[in-house]
Amino acid sequence: MSGEQERAPRPEGGSGFATRYNRWRYNLYAPVYDGVVAAFFAPRRRRAIALLAPNPDERILLLGAGTGLDLDYLQGCRQLTAIDVSDGMLARLRRRAARLGLEVEASVMDGQRLAFPDACFDAVILHLILAVIPDPVACLREVERVLKPGGRAVVFDKFLADRQRPVWWRVAANQLTRIIATDINRQLGVIVNQTTLHIEHDESAGVGGFFRIALLRK
Repeated sequence: MSGEQERAPRPEGGSGFATRYNRWRYNLYAPVYDGVVAAFFAPRRRRAIALLAPNPDERILLLGAGTGLDLDYLQGCRQLTAIDVSDGMLARLRRRAARLGLEVEASVMDGQRLAFPDACFDAVILHLILAVIPDPVACLREVERVLKPGGRAVVFDKFLADRQRPVWWRVAANQLTRIIATDINRQLGVIVNQTTLHIEHDESAGVGGFFRIALLRK
C-alpha cells in the first residue's frame, strides 16, 4: 500500500478480546488514573521526552496516550497526534490539552492496527504501553511502519531484563498483574529484535531496573 494512502484499521484478530478488555478496564480506571500514577511517573516521562528531544515542527504520535500526562512536557510542539483504546482516557486528554493550550488530534484507535499511512511521523512516544498492549510486537511493527526513515521512538515501561528468566514467584504474580494492569515479564530486546528498529540508548528508570527508558531509531 502506498504511503500516501490512509490505512484502514485491520479487523481484530486473536487479540480482539484482549483489546476489548483493555478498553473496558481503562475506561474504568480513567477517573482515578492520574491520581494513582501521575506523581511517581512524572520524572520518568520528563526524562524520556528529553531523550526524544522533539522539534516543535515534528509530527509526533503519542501511542497509548492515556489521559495525556505526557502533554506537560510537549508544550511548544505543534503537530501532536494522540491515540488510545479508551475513549474515557482520551476525554481527559482533550481537556488537559485545552488547559495547556495545545492542539492535539486525538482518536480512539488500536495501537496494533494504526490507521495512518506509512512513514508519516517523525517520532513516537510509547509510555507504559508495550507491557499492556496484547501484542507488543505488532504494536512496535506498526510504529516502525509509520515512522519516517531515521525517525525515533521513546519507550518507558517495565521489563524483565534481557537474557533473564523469570523466577517462579514472578511467573505466578504475572497471572494476576496481567488481569489488573500489566505484564511484568516482557523483555524489550526480544520485542525490538522482531523489528528493524534498533536500541540507540537504554537506561534504568528506577525500582532496581524494573522500569526502563529506551530510545529506538528506525
